[in-house]
Amino acid sequence: MQIRSLRHTILFLAIVISFFVARPLTAAESGAIRGMITDPLGAVIRNAQVELFQGGNRAATTSTDQVGAFEFTSLAAGRYHIRAEARQFTSERSQDVYLNGGIAQITLSLKVGTTTQEIVVSATGMEIPDSQVGASISVINQSEFQNKLDVLEPLRLVPGLQIVQTGGRGGITSLFLRGGNDSANKVLLDGIPINDIGGEIGFANLAETGIAQAEVLRGPNSVLYGADALSGVINLTTRRGSTPLPEFTYSGDGGNFSTMHQAASVAGAYRQLDYFSEFSRFDTRNSEPHSAFHNGTFAGNFGWSPLSSTQFRVTGRRTVANSSLPNALDFFGIADDSFQKEQDTYIGVSAQNQTTSHWLNQVRYGATRLRSQFENPSPTGIPFDPFMFGPNYLGLPVTIHGANGFSTSGQAILDFGGVYPQRTDTLTNRDFVSAQSDYVVNPHLTALFGFRYENERGFTNFPTHTPTDRNNFSYTLQAQGNLWTRAYATVGLGIENNQIFGVKLTPRVSLAYYLFRPDSTGVFNGTKLKFNFGKGIKEPNIFSESTSLFNLLSPLSNGQQLISQFHVTPIGPERSRSYDFGIEQTAWNARAKFGVTFFHNQFTDQMEFLDQTALLSLGIPSDVVNANANAFGATINSANFRAQGIESEIEFDLGHGLHLRSNYTYLDSVVQRSFSSSGPGQVTNPMLPPIPIGAFSPLKGARPFRRAPHSGSFLITYDKPRFTLGLSGYLVSRRDDSTFLSDSFFGSTMLLP
Repeated sequence: MQIRSLRHTILFLAIVISFFVARPLTAAESGAIRGMITDPLGAVIRNAQVELFQGGNRAATTSTDQVGAFEFTSLAAGRYHIRAEARQFTSERSQDVYLNGGIAQITLSLKVGTTTQEIVVSATGMEIPDSQVGASISVINQSEFQNKLDVLEPLRLVPGLQIVQTGGRGGITSLFLRGGNDSANKVLLDGIPINDIGGEIGFANLAETGIAQAEVLRGPNSVLYGADALSGVINLTTRRGSTPLPEFTYSGDGGNFSTMHQAASVAGAYRQLDYFSEFSRFDTRNSEPHSAFHNGTFAGNFGWSPLSSTQFRVTGRRTVANSSLPNALDFFGIADDSFQKEQDTYIGVSAQNQTTSHWLNQVRYGATRLRSQFENPSPTGIPFDPFMFGPNYLGLPVTIHGANGFSTSGQAILDFGGVYPQRTDTLTNRDFVSAQSDYVVNPHLTALFGFRYENERGFTNFPTHTPTDRNNFSYTLQAQGNLWTRAYATVGLGIENNQIFGVKLTPRVSLAYYLFRPDSTGVFNGTKLKFNFGKGIKEPNIFSESTSLFNLLSPLSNGQQLISQFHVTPIGPERSRSYDFGIEQTAWNARAKFGVTFFHNQFTDQMEFLDQTALLSLGIPSDVVNANANAFGATINSANFRAQGIESEIEFDLGHGLHLRSNYTYLDSVVQRSFSSSGPGQVTNPMLPPIPIGAFSPLKGARPFRRAPHSGSFLITYDKPRFTLGLSGYLVSRRDDSTFLSDSFFGSTMLLP
């Protein structure tokens, strides 16, 4: 089955490639570059000066006409770029294009003032200035990734985003966007989803190697990205080579705890080809015992432009990471000897063709291969066997202090009894083919159609070997337009046909309106109002699929009878419904920008694993619960929670190379339904006042775990031609959480309210 699918994929790509290069590949005698110069809102700029460069040398100069158009003709084959400038606008440089006869199209948007303006893709699926979209989106450039070890450090500076890291480098790391769960974010690398099946992702192993830019879209967008874009989208892109001469770089640094980091790269462009590759290695013992971490990452990006209108690109990334897992020393006083290994590979092949000046087509094939192995070679701790059934292993006596003033003392179970070594393997293989077509109906309206087929397969052997094989289809319809270059709208509908839960629809609307157009003079230079509404869905992971109540009943002799009698349905998608609205204001001769956004997210049908007692308490008949005696419980869509708040951000160009950026987010989140509070009895610590405790998930009415009400960050940079100074900080308030501990008799004396 997999071989047949691969053959169909190869045949499809061969047909597409032959279509894209159907025109002769021989270079024409001359070519042309045409385009438009616009302001941040898309209005044309007349009499803008446009310079054409080839190989770093200025080849020609012209000016835009009355409709903002320019043209360079009779150009020899080669790699070109343009630079444009106009009165009251900041000059901008285009990306390189390779001209081999024919006509290349370039549209360049000039910005007002010195505050940042970026070309973004994540909001609409098309390249567009962020000033023309209503979505809440942040862009992290390559300069912010320099001298960083992973992508997490720059991401901490994004409004509405909280990162929780356990232990040192390589420790389990979670990312929460606007209060959503850590598995509710679609993460893409050069258009390739790098999430595990069900949305989980190992951020701790995601090095900054080769990363050119990151876009963070705050809000669901299952219209463009399908399942798992429940809270937001993080879109990473790999660097491209552009210099005529090969550019070689090497860096190395080290420090305490046997820490060593090395990286080497080569990049460049030759005629129709551009290339980039980088390898990095990071090793550290960390500060705690048995917490060593190793990460080796390769990234590559290779492009070929056989025609001025056609480009092929191959990207690849390979990460091998090993991490020791000492567990929480504050809870056990002893370092465990568990460890985990991961091998992640991502490959993408894409083709893009500017079929006409109004019609752009692109296709992509992507492959994701994720493999991880967890092993606990032997039990660690003090053997404890009061009932002679075999020992469990306890940590040392400790006292745990909570931030709310409560504390408890005792010994917790570090390792459970059983057969050692204990191993858990997981595997995810994903192959997909996608196509997207953008058509410019007129200067004020662009239509987009997208199709995607993916095959997901894999397994986990926790608690038993449970394979999955899914064939999913996605369809996208979207329109993006503007009125009077002042009002902007994006309206889309996603159709997701998932093998697990069937067909689901996800709409999205994004609006932006300028009360005052951007200007480079005056105290207040531009006022933008924005509004967004959207729905998102997330598919279940392999464990949730295999332990769903429907799947546990299906193989039983009377399973179909029970399913029909009690209306048990297959596990469904997690859902979100979100809206936000806000205002952005530029000021001080367009050297400052600030914004405030209110957001409201409703997360429903979240998955929870419920034991048999909890299933009964939620009204599931005992005949159903007791039908499978081998199951300790089941996964159902039972949890709901809400997350709303306010994001504020400010950016200042103070002059003389001094730049300031900061943000603050207030998050009000509450659990509206959870099995912990719906059980037959509340969990309490008998050594403390009888206060209900969320032992393994938050209580109804409480905050979701690990999401703080207050968070913020700042970045101050001082840029000079020969050096750059930077100071950044990330601040977060207290969060609710659980110790997730059992005492020596499986009691709750090691839990804190």
